[in-house]
Parts: sequence; C-alpha cells; structure tokens
Amino acid sequence: MAFASQSSATAPEDRRSGCPSDILDYKGRGDVNLKIYFAGSIRAGRDDASVYETMITWLRSFGEVLAEHVGDPALSETGNDGPNDRYIHDRDIAWLSACDLVVAEVTTPSLGVGYELGWATILGKPILCLHRTISGRPLSAMIAGSPGIQRAAYSSLDEAKTIMEEFIGKIIEGSRRG
Repeated sequence: MAFASQSSATAPEDRRSGCPSDILDYKGRGDVNLKIYFAGSIRAGRDDASVYETMITWLRSFGEVLAEHVGDPALSETGNDGPNDRYIHDRDIAWLSACDLVVAEVTTPSLGVGYELGWATILGKPILCLHRTISGRPLSAMIAGSPGIQRAAYSSLDEAKTIMEEFIGKIIEGSRRG
C-alpha cells in the first residue's frame, strides 16, 4: 500500500460517512483505496447477518470490501454464493491474497472463518477480529492466543465502528511511514 503523506492529527468526522475526513481526503484523491476482506459466519449460522451488513457498509468508506456477500441478508446458511464449494474456496483464497487487511466478526464460531483467519495469518495480513461477549461462549483459544490477530470485544455497533476506525487508521499511518 502506498499513501501520500499527510498530518497524523486526528481529523474531524465527515457527517455523511462517519469516516475521518483526512481518510476521505486520501480516498477522494485516489491515494487510499484499501481492499478489505470481511469474514463472518455463513454456514455456521446467519443470526448476525445484519451486523455484518452494517459493518460492511461502513468499511466501504475505506475502499473495496471483498466477500461483501457475507452481509447479504438474503444469503442463507447453505451459502449459495458460488457454483460449488471449490469455486468458493479458490475465490476466497484469491481475495485473501489480494487484500490489504482482514476484518472478521467472530461472535458466531465458524470453521470457514477460522480457516480464512489461518490463511490470512500465514499471508501476513493485518487482522482484526471483533466479537461480542456472550456468557458461556469464550472466544476460541486459536484466535485469542494468536499473536498475528488483533482482537476486540464490543457491545454496540458504534463501539465496533470506533475499533475498526482505529485499526484501519493505524494501518494507514504505518503505510505512510514505511
């Protein structure tokens, strides 16, 4: 990722998107157009589809969201988002390889999301896993114990948005330096 240099001072929010205006300035000039891979449960349960949809909508203000179909409320647990399982696997691995960062909502445990996070870790992608704290359901030790995954609990979508904004802001700031 290559971004133009600009002051790192906290910028006011753009009221239309909720995105910091310095990031909008970059995006408006074409200097920032992140490829964000979003992961969330499909076949393990669709109870959080509306949460995914909200997160994906907000993440679009930073660029292209790969796997945005995860937030489609019409997508069922059968995961009819490709002609067959091999196609879905290969497409998603290609998206993971091409992305700049990964945001995953992991409240609903999912073998597929775990697999994607393993690949993203191996590929060296910055990863943020968001989850709501649910009594009796701790976060997987493989996620909680991974040094390559940033984890954060949230209790509202506003809190999740702030966490995502800080995560993406650090990635953008790091790319300006390096």
